[in-house]
Amino acid sequence: MTRPRSAMTERTPRRTVFRHRAFVRLAHWLNAAAFGALLVSGIAILLALPRLFWGETGANDAPAALVLPLPVNLEQTGWGRNLHFLAAWILVLNGGLYLVLALVGGHLRRNLLPDRDQLRPGHLAREIADHARLRPPRGREALRYNALQKFAYLAVILGLFPLMVLTGLTMSPGVTAAFPELFTLFGGRQSARTLHFVFACLLVLFLVVHVAQVFIGGAVNLTRAMITGRLAVPANNPEPPDA
Repeated sequence: MTRPRSAMTERTPRRTVFRHRAFVRLAHWLNAAAFGALLVSGIAILLALPRLFWGETGANDAPAALVLPLPVNLEQTGWGRNLHFLAAWILVLNGGLYLVLALVGGHLRRNLLPDRDQLRPGHLAREIADHARLRPPRGREALRYNALQKFAYLAVILGLFPLMVLTGLTMSPGVTAAFPELFTLFGGRQSARTLHFVFACLLVLFLVVHVAQVFIGGAVNLTRAMITGRLAVPANNPEPPDA
């Protein structure tokens, strides 16, 4: 039996808009692959000494600032270090190129710096409430990064990633021989290793929240937009700002 039209849920007419430039999409997926490799190889390296120290030296029999509940496995260290080093350079080169293009092309200013209206207390309060209630963005907000996203992206791009790189370099004897100032900056090689672990945990937390927000906002649509650059939106949505 055919249901009456008034009882049927009509699909909202939709159209596609351009959302992400090619360099943004390419940098996103390269970073995702590099970070995945860094995470896996970093865990393999950590298993060789699942203890964190503060200062310059540390060993299995030395007092540790933090003992991680992980099994010791020395067999994974070799391939782990090689993959970690390769993925780190991919991340650095890709991230550096992205930052240059974002600055020169205006992507950082237009899309990552919070708009004036987004900094109003009322707007921020609504965003926090929507996030707490797992509500996806609607209308114009679906066509731009919200303020909380922008704060998080800027913290990762300009804060966590550079600190990850610098603490990683501090663990390299060759680098610290040329730049001993890194020891002063981070308090020693083992301190840098501990901070490297902390920053990695913060990046994993960012990744978990990021993926969760993708599913809340529509995983298929948002993933397709990051592949093709085109985002499906309701037909009455305004045009998005330049990506």
